[in-house]
Amino acid sequence: MSNHPPRVVGVIPARLASTRLPRKVLRHLAGEPLLAWVYRAAIACPELDDVVIAADSPEVQQLCDHYGWPCLLTSPDLPSGTDRLFAVSQIEPWSEFDIYVNIQGDEPLLLPEHITALLTPFAIPGVDVTTLKVRCTPENIANPNAVKVVTAADGRALYFSRATIPFDRDGHGAALYWKHLGLYAYRRFALERFATLPPSELEQTERLEQLRLLENGLALYVSETAHDTIGVDTEEDLARVEALLLERRLRS
Repeated sequence: MSNHPPRVVGVIPARLASTRLPRKVLRHLAGEPLLAWVYRAAIACPELDDVVIAADSPEVQQLCDHYGWPCLLTSPDLPSGTDRLFAVSQIEPWSEFDIYVNIQGDEPLLLPEHITALLTPFAIPGVDVTTLKVRCTPENIANPNAVKVVTAADGRALYFSRATIPFDRDGHGAALYWKHLGLYAYRRFALERFATLPPSELEQTERLEQLRLLENGLALYVSETAHDTIGVDTEEDLARVEALLLERRLRS
C-alpha cells in the first residue's frame, strides 16, 4: 500500500440543461456567472490538487474557455452529477487521482471550508464516501425539500430522508435535526462501484441518490459544517443568493 498522501481532484458538474431553472450555471449573480462563484471557492481550497469543470454543452465549455478554467465536455445524456464525476475519473490525467470530490455547480455560496470538512474523515481507515450536514433550521424540519440525515456516534450515516427524522415521539422538543448538504467525496474504488450499481429501492422511493450507497453497504461518513448553502433551483433562489453574495462582498 502506497504511503503517499491521497491526490484529490474537485469536479464541478455544470449542466446547461437543468430542468427547474434552465441555463442557471450561466446566469449572473452580483455581476458574475453563477459558475464563477463555485469555481473560485473550489480553487481556494488547499486540500484540492486539481479542479475541473465537467460541462454538458459547448456553451458551458465556451464560458470556461473565456475565463481560462479547465473544462471537460461530457455527454449531455449522463443522468446525474455522480455519473459526470465518474466519466471524468475515466479520462487522463484525472484518472490518476485517489479521491474525487463532487462539487455541485449550482452552489454559489460554497466556501473552501465546506470542502475541507468533506475531506477530513478520509484520515480514518475504512471511510469510502463522505458528505456534509448542517444544523437544520426550525422552518426546514418538516420541509421535504430539506433532506434530513441521522448518523451514528462516529459520523457514519444511518439514513437520509425527506421525512422528519428522528421522530420526536413524546414531543419533548429535545431532538436534534441535521440538514444534508449535497457535496460528496469518493475514494476511487467507491466511485467505480457506485457507477456499476442500479438505482436502489429506497433511492427511488425517496428520490435520494445517496441511499444507493447505504443500501449497498458503502461506508458513508458525514462531516458537520457551520455554513449552510442554498442550491439555486428557482428565480427566488437566485435573488436570495445574490443578496447574500453582495452582503459577503461588503463584509470582506
